[in-house]
Amino acid sequence: MPLPPRKIIHVDMDAFYASVEQRDDPSLRGKPVVVAWRGARSVVCAASYEARTFGVRSAMPAVRAERLCPQAIFVPPDFSRYKAVSRQVREIFARHTDLIEPLSLDEAYLDVTATHTGLPSATATAEAIRAAIREETQLTASAGVAPNKFLAKIASDWRKPDGLFVIRPHQVEAFLSPLPVGRLPGVGKVMEARLTELNIATVGDLRGHALQELEQHFGRWGRRLHELSLGVDDHPVQPDRPTLQVSAEDTFEHDLTLQELAPHIHRLAEKAWAAHQREAEGEHGRVARTVVLKLKTSDFQTLTRSFTPPSRPGSAAELAEIACALRDRVERPTTSRYRLVGVGLAGFVDLDSFIAQADLFSAISYP
Repeated sequence: MPLPPRKIIHVDMDAFYASVEQRDDPSLRGKPVVVAWRGARSVVCAASYEARTFGVRSAMPAVRAERLCPQAIFVPPDFSRYKAVSRQVREIFARHTDLIEPLSLDEAYLDVTATHTGLPSATATAEAIRAAIREETQLTASAGVAPNKFLAKIASDWRKPDGLFVIRPHQVEAFLSPLPVGRLPGVGKVMEARLTELNIATVGDLRGHALQELEQHFGRWGRRLHELSLGVDDHPVQPDRPTLQVSAEDTFEHDLTLQELAPHIHRLAEKAWAAHQREAEGEHGRVARTVVLKLKTSDFQTLTRSFTPPSRPGSAAELAEIACALRDRVERPTTSRYRLVGVGLAGFVDLDSFIAQADLFSAISYP
């Protein structure tokens, strides 16, 4: 007998960091706020909806954001405050279910197939969560309700900001059919272009191609595309997963050579370092020792290179320097081009044990 469909909620706080700043400083309300340090290598952590009307987006270089919106008010990020609000929101989630999978400070998946509250539906649960967030934090959140994680994430973006959208099991295929294939997870601009060459523009078009044909063109990824086109995603909500790696990556509109990747590596290193610092300052306090460089070639081969230095990276600049050096270990022609680069940190260990180990070695005297 088949199991009943899961009931998954994806909750996404609206313009989270910027909204916290506007909440705590009334003079910022209604104004274009950009949460970022100023500087040539800084990136935007968040932008208020007023700033987004000018085209400012998260992960954009701060200098570009300033060009797009000269009247923007730049506010340096304060992660201690954002973490405090995130804990409040997590406590609200926990009233309803123990199956919570945080993706970042401002979003999470919840499996509400069974709940603590006994509310009559996943929709009612999502409404209760959003109402509690508004009342207790004075912030808004958008939510998507669906039978699986990837659909719930699409749904949460459907009526942003401060919206709720529900995809019921019998609505899945009809909902997906007209969507551009770029809305599917993992389909970036280059993959979208390759699908266009096969006359695949929408999810419905994708569904019309046989699994064997998609596997012939895209290998194992073809099977995943086929599953997504049908709305199939069996990945469960995984609560309290230990962090194995933090990373940031970017797919380029035009493929680049190794030497052209340096500014992108520096930009992504800042994002990865910010995520690492949140992990280090978190409840369990874990730090990483290994630097990882990820590349995807123009013909879709994925390459990774890693290095564990004698002492762990101490800054975003040091992380970027090591990641740039890892390019020398890519044994491909200098003319090779790459469609994606990622920078990450792995090899997480408990901060207390790391400090204790460092103190132990520093106390040892050698002849």
